[in-house]
Amino acid sequence: MLSSKVIEYCKIKGWWFEELSQSYADVMRDLGIPAGSAFAQFYSHAEDGPVFHSRRRDIYQIGWFSINSQYKLDIKRTRELLHLPDEYLPLDSFEAESGFFYNRVTGEVAELSAGRKLNEFLVGDVSPQWRSFNDFLEWYFDLN
Repeated sequence: MLSSKVIEYCKIKGWWFEELSQSYADVMRDLGIPAGSAFAQFYSHAEDGPVFHSRRRDIYQIGWFSINSQYKLDIKRTRELLHLPDEYLPLDSFEAESGFFYNRVTGEVAELSAGRKLNEFLVGDVSPQWRSFNDFLEWYFDLN
């Protein structure tokens, strides 16, 4: 379930839509995201165009990107390039060789950079920085 902090923030910004976007909910299902998860709730109700911008970085509106771009190809290419397990979904374009990745099995979010940090993550020496998608969003939107 999405935190009330994130929902209220989205409402204040004018990004929150009470009615579920069925096309975005279908995207969540196709990506293997549980309907009741914070990730699915956020991406099925919140939208500010194709991306959200905070902390001088953009994250995708996953529903929009899945419908209007080659997001599934981006997932495949990113996994192959970075050797990430299948459960990780890119939340951004990995510009400047750094990006955010959502684990659709555990709900954790990792910020990864090419090179040493990525290698340490892949061998299990580094854990995801955020234990939940809510924690990530609260950090990303600076709600703490």
